[in-house]
Amino acid sequence: MITSASNEQIKQIIQLKEKSKVRKQKNQFVVEGIKMFSEIPDDQLVATYVSESFAEENKYAFKGENFEVVSDSVFKKISDTVTPQGIMAIVEKNAYTLDDIIENVNNNITQKGRSCVVVLDRLQDPGNLGTIVRTGEGAGISGIIMSSGCADIYNPKVIRSTMGSIFRVPFTVVSDLPEAIETLKENSITTYAAHLKGEEYNKGVFEKNVALLIGNEAKGLSDEVSGKADRLIKIPMEGKVESLNAAIATAILMYQCRDV
Repeated sequence: MITSASNEQIKQIIQLKEKSKVRKQKNQFVVEGIKMFSEIPDDQLVATYVSESFAEENKYAFKGENFEVVSDSVFKKISDTVTPQGIMAIVEKNAYTLDDIIENVNNNITQKGRSCVVVLDRLQDPGNLGTIVRTGEGAGISGIIMSSGCADIYNPKVIRSTMGSIFRVPFTVVSDLPEAIETLKENSITTYAAHLKGEEYNKGVFEKNVALLIGNEAKGLSDEVSGKADRLIKIPMEGKVESLNAAIATAILMYQCRDV
């Protein structure tokens, strides 16, 4: 049993949780909690850690499993939650490319008759990013493309917000977002930018094969990115509200894309 926070494995977990650079170097990230653990694909699971009390309470369920037991006091130090559930794991990162997402687009067009890709430009809030991933799975999107200026999708706050969707929604980070948008357009994907200067969309406005361009929470889309859009759109508003939270706006648009 690991009883010291100075243990090398514990140090590694802390670094993976706290440092994006380490996550990139190791190509790994950390998930915590019973639900998240249950969602991990077998081929991505690297190591499992359980608290002393969790191991005792679940000794029959985990019989024969390969895991490290950590004292309750040390586990509490490395947990992100006030009341730890007692289980976390180191997981291999997903490996998607822009080509993978385009392939998924083609599959969805064939199987469902529609497809939606979400393109994120410098989205900064981890909670927003995680919610978009989770909602995107529910809306049946084909994938998410992010600029390098977005929040790290493997940040523990993002992972927790996805509620397991991180393992099922294809996503990729690109160094040149405008170029990636051009690639989408070359593959017959119509691009719609959420923009305050856009026209209010109405039912039936979306094509069957679309990409939604969503910008930074405070600054919106860069001029270069919005300039690549086929159309600028905005969600109809009443009262004095100008815009919605990025995750909520994206959710509305993703589900609107289903109604084609």
